[in-house]
Amino acid sequence: MEQDELFTVNPDLAAPPEPAEPRAPAQPPPAPPGSPLAVRMRPRTLGEVVGQQHLLGEGAPLRRLVEGAAPASVLLYGPPGTGKTTLANLVSTATGRRFVALSALSAGVKEVRGVIEEARRRRRYNAEDTVLFIDEVHRFSKTQQDALLGAVEDRTVLLVAATTENPSFSVVSPLLSRSLVLQLRPLTDDDIRDLIARALTEERGLGGEFELSDEAMAHLVRLASGDARRALTALEAAADAAKATGSAVIELATVESTVDKAAVRYDRDGDQHYDVISAFIKSIRGSDVDAALHYLARMIEAGEDPRFVARRLVVHASEDIGMADPTALQAAVAAAHAVQFIGMPEGRLALAQATVHLATAPKSNAVIAGIDAALADVRAGGVGTVPPHLRDGHYAGAAQLGNAQGYRYPHDVTEGVLTQQYPPDELVGRDYYNPTSRGAERTLAERVPKLRRTVRGDG
Repeated sequence: MEQDELFTVNPDLAAPPEPAEPRAPAQPPPAPPGSPLAVRMRPRTLGEVVGQQHLLGEGAPLRRLVEGAAPASVLLYGPPGTGKTTLANLVSTATGRRFVALSALSAGVKEVRGVIEEARRRRRYNAEDTVLFIDEVHRFSKTQQDALLGAVEDRTVLLVAATTENPSFSVVSPLLSRSLVLQLRPLTDDDIRDLIARALTEERGLGGEFELSDEAMAHLVRLASGDARRALTALEAAADAAKATGSAVIELATVESTVDKAAVRYDRDGDQHYDVISAFIKSIRGSDVDAALHYLARMIEAGEDPRFVARRLVVHASEDIGMADPTALQAAVAAAHAVQFIGMPEGRLALAQATVHLATAPKSNAVIAGIDAALADVRAGGVGTVPPHLRDGHYAGAAQLGNAQGYRYPHDVTEGVLTQQYPPDELVGRDYYNPTSRGAERTLAERVPKLRRTVRGDG
């Protein structure tokens, strides 16, 4: 390097950026006329936001953030169409902050660092704060999420991240601890009705061009399944169909002809996966066969791996039914084999049959309670030595060690059961399996105590 170059000023740093004019709180710019209805109807103020009153009521955390009173980074967690992107925009525009949006689907560490460096420059020279909105932050790798930590820590950026997945599973702990996690709820049916009514009448929506029958409204609400974007998309499609026929009334048949399937909120890689399978198993455990079939249908419709469902049925058969109905495990294993053999969609029948069998079977957790109690003793050091008369005697020198000496063969007695010590000395008298009085286990509840008395020589 030439000596003169030591004093060459980097043109990017030659002078600070021109001071920006202070920005007053503003509304988001209107969407172009040709934009989708869901974009045109995106709320411009807090007053237009439907739902989420637990976060937007007076003094609630998100309202205070939007109004500029609580500058903290947030993770907005909730299902699609509940307003995550809208609220991120409002955080920026309502307080005059600069807004930068990145999508985790396309942005990498380089883009994140570029935004952070620009935010530092603007903060230093313009005293301008930056809101960084990252959509689908759960798709960021650990390295990409780690790149945000310093800037979030010193508030170089005010991070507003959106995710449809539980942040506890998808966001690194350091970022979680630096952010306020706010859970958005699915919109209620009333929220969706209000949104549709507003879209029908407002100028930026359909401008009063159409009327909506009560039956069509009810169908749209059901189809939306709490998703505002889906509701508006379906309404727009129905309006286009009505316009094509020259009708000013959107009827039920029009909606049905344009949208024939309700949304199923389910993500095989996210928390819905865990929530629905949890509800499925708990419904079976609670003997609610109808709820169990509902959750099974949701998993099938959403494309869940049927082998995963079958495995859970096999586990449940032993965990929550066990010996109260020994055929439950056979039914679950048969369903698993059937799914593997015939595939879907026919495999749904075997899954449904096993679900009905398990949900209606008598319940007992004595099997899992027994093995877990035995494991707890083993892990705590309660192992002891195998009694000499039970040890292997099929090798040279075993008799000299006392192995298998004095063992009594149960089949030598008429009853097939005789008094003999089987557990190590330390565990004599320890009960693990305690059958219930439900289903087939009722017989065992009578038989097991008698067996114990005979084996232990108690009477």
